[in-house]
Amino acid sequence: MITVNADGKIMVRRCLVTLRPFRIFVLGIGFFTLCFLMTSLGGQFSAKRLGDSPFTIRTEVMGALESRGVLRRMSDMLEMLMKRMDILARLENSTDFHKGDEARFPLDRFQPAAGLMERIQAIAQNVSDIAIKVDQILRNSLLNGKVVDGRRDQCEVPRDPKYPDCAGKVEWMRARWTSDPCYAFFGVDGTECSFLIYLSEVEWFCPPLPWRNRTAALPSPPPLPRVQAAFRNDLAHLLELIGTGKESLSFMKKRIRHLAQQWLRAARQLEQKLKGRQRDQKHILIHIGFLTEESGDVFSPRVLKGGPLGEMVQWADILATLFLLGHSLRVTVSLKELQSHLGVPPGRGNCPLTNPLPFDLIYTDYHGLQQMKQHMGLSFKKYRCRVRVIDTFGTEPAYNHEEYATLRGYRTNWGYWNLQPTQFMTMFPHTPDNSFMGFVSEELNQTERQFIKSNKVSSMAVVYGKEASIWKGKEKFLAILNKYMEIHGTVYYETQRPPEVPAFVKNHGLLPQHEFQQLLRKAKGPAPLEAIANGCVFLQARFNPPHSSLNHEFFRGKPTSREVSSQHPYAEDFIGKPHVWTVDYNNSEEFEAAIKTIMSTQVDPYLPYEYTCEGMLERIHAYIQHQDFCTTPSPPLPPKAKSPAMQSSPSPLALSPNATHLVWSPSASRDPHAWPPVASLQVWVSEPQHSCTETCQRHGLVCEPTFFRFLNKKEVFLQLSITCDSTEYEMNHLYPAVAENVHECYLQKEPLLFSCAGYNPKYRRLCPCRDYRKGQVALCRDCL
Repeated sequence: MITVNADGKIMVRRCLVTLRPFRIFVLGIGFFTLCFLMTSLGGQFSAKRLGDSPFTIRTEVMGALESRGVLRRMSDMLEMLMKRMDILARLENSTDFHKGDEARFPLDRFQPAAGLMERIQAIAQNVSDIAIKVDQILRNSLLNGKVVDGRRDQCEVPRDPKYPDCAGKVEWMRARWTSDPCYAFFGVDGTECSFLIYLSEVEWFCPPLPWRNRTAALPSPPPLPRVQAAFRNDLAHLLELIGTGKESLSFMKKRIRHLAQQWLRAARQLEQKLKGRQRDQKHILIHIGFLTEESGDVFSPRVLKGGPLGEMVQWADILATLFLLGHSLRVTVSLKELQSHLGVPPGRGNCPLTNPLPFDLIYTDYHGLQQMKQHMGLSFKKYRCRVRVIDTFGTEPAYNHEEYATLRGYRTNWGYWNLQPTQFMTMFPHTPDNSFMGFVSEELNQTERQFIKSNKVSSMAVVYGKEASIWKGKEKFLAILNKYMEIHGTVYYETQRPPEVPAFVKNHGLLPQHEFQQLLRKAKGPAPLEAIANGCVFLQARFNPPHSSLNHEFFRGKPTSREVSSQHPYAEDFIGKPHVWTVDYNNSEEFEAAIKTIMSTQVDPYLPYEYTCEGMLERIHAYIQHQDFCTTPSPPLPPKAKSPAMQSSPSPLALSPNATHLVWSPSASRDPHAWPPVASLQVWVSEPQHSCTETCQRHGLVCEPTFFRFLNKKEVFLQLSITCDSTEYEMNHLYPAVAENVHECYLQKEPLLFSCAGYNPKYRRLCPCRDYRKGQVALCRDCL
């Protein structure tokens, strides 16, 4: 039996009679119910939105399971409230309290309370029904989730021999997936399933998950037909593409405008030469990395203070060449623009690109190459075959192969990229292992030639050395030169004249290009390649011993071991006298004799074809049409060459009529995709002290590294009457070669190490040579 005091009866009676608190209570119950339904059921609907991660469903369903418990507690509370109100009502009927106050509180005032009880009971029943329905929805969602998503809650690392790195990559993701926001960008959330989806669909270390195949996207449509490239006849749009905001960009645009008529005339001439030949238009990205703020951009502040800086001269000419050939260009000089054009995901650069690379080719430099590697993730390895690296000094194969460079001591700050060596494009044809990109020198018309002849000052020389350090130690021969000629210099300094520059030198500082050209047109003495084009004689020093990275600070750290015997090997080897004189500056008699001869010699302006606008257009056209580093030729045999299954195919080479070298056999089939054409191939054996570059030069040829694969066979030694007591495959940039003293023959194991450079007194090397077009050393006679 329950007892209550009089005050309690009064409070209960007032609560039952006064309807306002119950209205507020009912409203509160309704609002709470509405909010609850939105939070619990809302998760179900939001989980079905198109594009949500499959893991969103799992997370939101688990949250709804917790909400289901709240619904049940709410129903229990309502039932308890109903029971207590029922007790109070029965208590009211069993006392005299009601009778004593009947006059003050009529019975009909209590009838609405009974209706309220019915409403509360109905709400409780509705909440109970909702709880049952929500429970059914949640059970069905979880059941369907397990059916649709398979192993979503219990993903296991697949054991597939085709994907040996999968388990290790998953382990790495467990520990490091939060190290870069790009993983979350691709849907990684810390679950095993998200790791496997990422590693199979974004990267390619794990096999595709079977339960993901049913939701795979439709195959992409076939690529659109290629647009044909057409020569352009206006450079205005190129100047817009280059942009503004940097002194270096202003310099390049000024140079392009200055040479515009020569460029346009050359484009028309090459168009006539090609006679309407079909050329696919390439989508090309030009990223000049050394001009980005991240690399320091040391050139822009100085570029307008003086003469032409070689790198920017070359880049300006590259831009003009690619544009006039009719290709679609994008030009970037900032890291932000590079990331935008490539489609780099947000983060620190560990993830692949968000979409396939939209460019057929990318021209950049070492700085840009490093930036691309940092921000492209695994996509860098996938797309690096499309990269062309503008490399001033060149990169030899021994420095390019990372493992070999590390093991053999060839590692430097500029090598180890594992590219095809011909992807590096140089300013001069330093080594045939790289492609010769070049630049353009201004051509003179007939009127200008006559003007130079009539205004040439026979007793004037220009010494072209921008840095004061270049003049150090040259006082002796400068004094000899000063006996016969007035010496002019182009040394850059901020305030005080450097002591290395003798007082008798008339220094002009760094001159703008047009002023430097005017100075050269009056001179008749030492100057670089531009001087030869302006009717000067180029007098240069012979180095004894030759300069290299082993004995000269200028070459130290460069990715090359070549020995430089003169200041300008190209001018010495491909131009020569009377335009180029190479003498020993330490031999006073030889130097003075050369000066006297030069003063009595009249030379006409001369510019090699490959340094004209048309020559550069022709060369780059051939590269774009024929160089394909994404489709690699068949590699050489693996080390176990003694196995019958691994014996090499018959050699397509034959002994030449005079039995001195090998040529392509007339009866052998020719690969129509080989470039240069195999008909230009000749195989010569080097002397022990000569590289293949030197060996080919001695026979009036050029070493061609793409031909190494044809002579990396044991049969070739036999055809050349070389005795091999043993034949081994090894990784060495001098192979294929023979150690004659012990009759040991060696073949190349690593195709990236095929190299025209390098020699060892122990070996005689097999050298692939080819012919070349006069004035265009980069191309064979039938290469165009």
